[in-house]
Amino acid sequence: MAAHVLTLIAAPDGAAQIGAAAERAIEALRRLGAHAGRPDWLAPGCACDIPFDDLVPDQADAAVRLALGDWSPAPPIDLIAQPAAGRRKRLLVADMESTIIANEMLDELADLLGLREHVAEITRRAMNDEIDFAAALRKRVALLKGMPEGALAEARARIRIMPGARALIATMRAHGAVTILVSGGFAQFARPIAAELGFDRQASNELVIEGGRIAGRVREPILGRDAKLATLKQVAADRGVPLAETLAVGDGANDLAMIEAAGLGIAFHARPAVAARVRNRIDHGDLTALLYAQGYRAEEIAAG
Repeated sequence: MAAHVLTLIAAPDGAAQIGAAAERAIEALRRLGAHAGRPDWLAPGCACDIPFDDLVPDQADAAVRLALGDWSPAPPIDLIAQPAAGRRKRLLVADMESTIIANEMLDELADLLGLREHVAEITRRAMNDEIDFAAALRKRVALLKGMPEGALAEARARIRIMPGARALIATMRAHGAVTILVSGGFAQFARPIAAELGFDRQASNELVIEGGRIAGRVREPILGRDAKLATLKQVAADRGVPLAETLAVGDGANDLAMIEAAGLGIAFHARPAVAARVRNRIDHGDLTALLYAQGYRAEEIAAG
């Protein structure tokens, strides 16, 4: 078995190009002196593995990105280069908003007050590491003071589960992995989402409710970047899972620490500041890409 593997994963509009992309990738690896094998198709027209030796994953990643970038426009194909051993992870820690769900729930609540644009800009800056997360959270929540508690149910009705999320959780759990939903958002949303998708547990902030209304405060201490990292490490320790056998995924700046610490850390449709710091990125595909990155074949993926 080769020491390393490069996985190419096409978005639906990249299916026609992935075969040619695989050939380009092999050529790029061989030009750098790697011994690269033929594509092993995990899902025909969607995802394939290319085994390789004599080149480290960082170099392979850079070479193939450059080769695929020569196309104009570049094809909507993601790639992950990593050691071949231990690809299937035993612990998943996933961010919630803009990762497991497509929404930012504070923005949805603000929309009910006609404040979406203002609050969404604060969200954007916080997730792009331009302003402090905890301060930004307190500032946004203060704008919701006095909203009836029923607004939470109205916002919940807007939740859109990210494509591939159900399959990701169902498949990893079916193969014995522990799955944790960890969010800088609110337990009022994270609890039902975790229950619906089958996460083993969730960790999140809690919006304070007083007298049937949003009090404009978050229960302290606020769960942010450090707490997400601590959750990854604590659950791994409790379950006897080495960090090398963990997977962390998220999109924002407060996910960076856990992404960098995990055995496989993936930035999913990430904010620019996050994408710039994380080599393993899914920019085009849905969350089933995380299964292909672990070597799962199409027939092994559960419907969820």
